[in-house]
Amino acid sequence: MITSPCVIGRGSECDFRIAGDPKVSRRHCVIDGVTVHDLGSRNGTIVNGEATTTAELHDGDELLIGDTTVLVTMFPHVVRELGRGAQGVVELVEQAPGDFVAVKTLDDAVDPETRADFQRELDCTKALRHKHIVEYRGSDSVNGVPRIRYEYCAGGTVTGPLPIDRAVSLTLQALDALAYAHTADIPVRLADGSTAVGHGLVHRDLKPQNLLLTADGRLKIADFGLAKAFDQAGLSGRTRTGAMGGTVAFMPRRQVLDFKYARPAVDVWAITACLYWMITGQPPRDFPPEVNPVTVVLRRPPLPIRDRLPTVPAALAEVIDAVLTDTIEPTAADLAAALMGAQ
Repeated sequence: MITSPCVIGRGSECDFRIAGDPKVSRRHCVIDGVTVHDLGSRNGTIVNGEATTTAELHDGDELLIGDTTVLVTMFPHVVRELGRGAQGVVELVEQAPGDFVAVKTLDDAVDPETRADFQRELDCTKALRHKHIVEYRGSDSVNGVPRIRYEYCAGGTVTGPLPIDRAVSLTLQALDALAYAHTADIPVRLADGSTAVGHGLVHRDLKPQNLLLTADGRLKIADFGLAKAFDQAGLSGRTRTGAMGGTVAFMPRRQVLDFKYARPAVDVWAITACLYWMITGQPPRDFPPEVNPVTVVLRRPPLPIRDRLPTVPAALAEVIDAVLTDTIEPTAADLAAALMGAQ
């Protein structure tokens, strides 16, 4: 890594020395900030194929100094796009050598409701600190467009099908995070613009795409854009009456009927549906292409897991099927205890 100013050349006094290239002058060029200045070298300084005496550098530029090519990498710099959705884009950014973060940038053309969802995600993520929730790393704005920085989970999203022991282990990690979130104190922006403290946060959009893995295989829950303090649900102005978000394949019937007033049990149902998917590779319900998915959730019960995969142990299947009937409301701790007892 080069710090500025930096003299490049063959001489031993240079900050960045290219000793083995005879075409490099003793003091060839200097990089000062984001600008390179040739120092009267014999063979010139070439930037992206063009000789220059002074040029502004950008991430990805190539400097040809003698026969030596130097690739310019600015920090922070975008490595690649990780995903794109209704709110905006998520990119992998290297802040410093080896220091990676995921940066979510709001699309400046979004509607006010989506902007409010983004602000909710920022508020909730800042308030939550748990080893199985994606870590908040800061926020800022560029030209008025807000961004949130998160830890980068190099393992990507969970996949399925997985070995049963691995699927249950990941689910227990998620339940540990949910037990914490469901009792956490978080800021709530009320309809009149004031702020209150809400007790207990419901995610409302748990699905495999929001279950991320670290490089060493630990699970982290991500994306609290639809999260809400359930004890303030009737006061918070964060969801339009009748509005529904989330992914219906991993949503209980009660949440489809009353999304605004969702309580912690909907997250427990959703993570159980995710466990079902991690084990079988399929969601609990079938969704024919010709049928509205909301209609499927409202009218069709989940398929018992052993109907999909007969090798699932009976005790584990009983726990999963009981939650997915949507007639009981276990807490995250209740489900964790039941899963451990079924192993």
